[in-house]
Amino acid sequence: MSDSILLPALKFDNGLIPAIVQDATTHEVLMFAFMNEEALRLTMETRIAHYWSRSRQSLWKKGETSGHYQYIQEILVDCDEDALLLQVVQVGGACHTGYKSCFYRTVDGKSVGEKVFDTKDVY
Repeated sequence: MSDSILLPALKFDNGLIPAIVQDATTHEVLMFAFMNEEALRLTMETRIAHYWSRSRQSLWKKGETSGHYQYIQEILVDCDEDALLLQVVQVGGACHTGYKSCFYRTVDGKSVGEKVFDTKDVY
């Protein structure tokens, strides 16, 4: 089944659908973001992740500034058709703070992640 067959059935809430991003090889969760229909279509067409920034109210291509692109291997849809799982090959780090994953600390503040780049060198 191709990605485009399910696209009309997807449930966008206020024009957005949540997207969990996972390393296709290690299955580590890298980040969470939202996509609108345009971001999803661009992602499917280019096989590079695009998202919708709620804070900037704009479309963004992951890695456009940093060079840390996410190359899509698979896009999975949950059973309710209201969330996506993007399995990607991540170039560099997924987190804008320099970590491999945005989930690099516990709720009590303990760092459990790996810093893979210096933000001063990228932004």
